[in-house]
Amino acid sequence: MKNKMLSQSVADSILSMITIEKRFSVGDKLPNELDLSEELNVSRTTLREAIRILVAYDILEIRRGKGTYVTEKILEQPQDLEQLSSVKVNAKDLYEMRLIFEPEAAYLAAIRGTDAEIKRIIDYGKQIENEIKSGKDRTKDEHAFHKAIAQATHNEFMNKLMPILYQAISKGVVLSIQSEKAINDTIGDHRMIMEFLEQRNAEGAKNAMRIHIMHAIKELNIE
Repeated sequence: MKNKMLSQSVADSILSMITIEKRFSVGDKLPNELDLSEELNVSRTTLREAIRILVAYDILEIRRGKGTYVTEKILEQPQDLEQLSSVKVNAKDLYEMRLIFEPEAAYLAAIRGTDAEIKRIIDYGKQIENEIKSGKDRTKDEHAFHKAIAQATHNEFMNKLMPILYQAISKGVVLSIQSEKAINDTIGDHRMIMEFLEQRNAEGAKNAMRIHIMHAIKELNIE
């Protein structure tokens, strides 16, 4: 847990170098691993984990044999990213926020979402299931799945809050080694959420989302 928090802190430092200190901009290559780890006073292993967090955000891109580069993603939501760089993420608090907002988001999505929006949510859910089964990284589509639910609420505040929350959450879980049970729970929970949304069953969607988040809290030992 201590190592995970350190890598998150290092990710914050690199993000600050880009967004606040303006040392690197789009297309720039980061210093080599040895120099950057010495500057940040951390091991190369910790630095690699921090870079993996930022790669999961699409903020950094690793080009094999060439190095690590800053992507255009950094320009899309600078305010959100600067916010993240200055906030220490507490996984327990973030999951508590998810429990407050996301079941209600699923409830509203079932009532207000257009047929096209519900279909988009279901398509993302199926994509995630395929990625899990083929062992691919599902972080991006996991965000898209939950963001699509937030969009289907047609609540502007919800729509703005959720993407920030998901980016922050990934800082806490992107390096987690998911147990087989957690993966199976994700598949089962997503299917349940999608089924209730398709049926326009608001209470069912709300409860399914709550169960999904509770499963994550338990399996990721976020107590």
